[in-house]
Amino acid sequence: MNKLPSQLPSEIVRISWLLGMWEGVGQGQYPNSKNFSFIQQMEFTNDGQNYINYESKSWELKEDGTSGDALHFEKGFWRPGEATSIEVVISHVTGISEIWTGINEVLSIEEAKITSARARLATKWVGRTPSAKPVDAGDRLYGLMNGELMWTYDMAAVGQEMQNHLWARLKPLNENEILETKKTMQPVRKHKIPEIPGVK
Repeated sequence: MNKLPSQLPSEIVRISWLLGMWEGVGQGQYPNSKNFSFIQQMEFTNDGQNYINYESKSWELKEDGTSGDALHFEKGFWRPGEATSIEVVISHVTGISEIWTGINEVLSIEEAKITSARARLATKWVGRTPSAKPVDAGDRLYGLMNGELMWTYDMAAVGQEMQNHLWARLKPLNENEILETKKTMQPVRKHKIPEIPGVK
């Protein structure tokens, strides 16, 4: 849902392109780890306050296009700052919490609808529990293009330099699909294994 709802706080309008529930597939990779494909859902909601609630869940993508074991869960808040700046707080089930700061850019608006936008984030602070993986820093890029939400995550962790760890391409769910996934707590679509850029 990337229209500009009339009930939104004015501060939220410029990041309203994130609102809604999205589902799609992505790829993960990192040194000394096996590459993997996953199904992901992201949900961005607003309850009338000057921030957006955020949740992301991911599952193993099986060869038949259905979901397997749960892989990851994170949640947090997106807050608009001054001008185009944004502030994001994210907590992970892996024992990591992060503060991110960055820039939100609205690239095009058509008929009161944001049709193209992007948000660039970098970690300002990373906190870890004693048992958490040593993650040092991260960069994230989110983009809206042709009605799809795409994102990438670069990470510096376990002694490795900053490099790509995750990317995914998500499409909006309709109202019936959202009701179904809320009921089953599972993805609602079948998906194909994503193609890795540059690899045939």
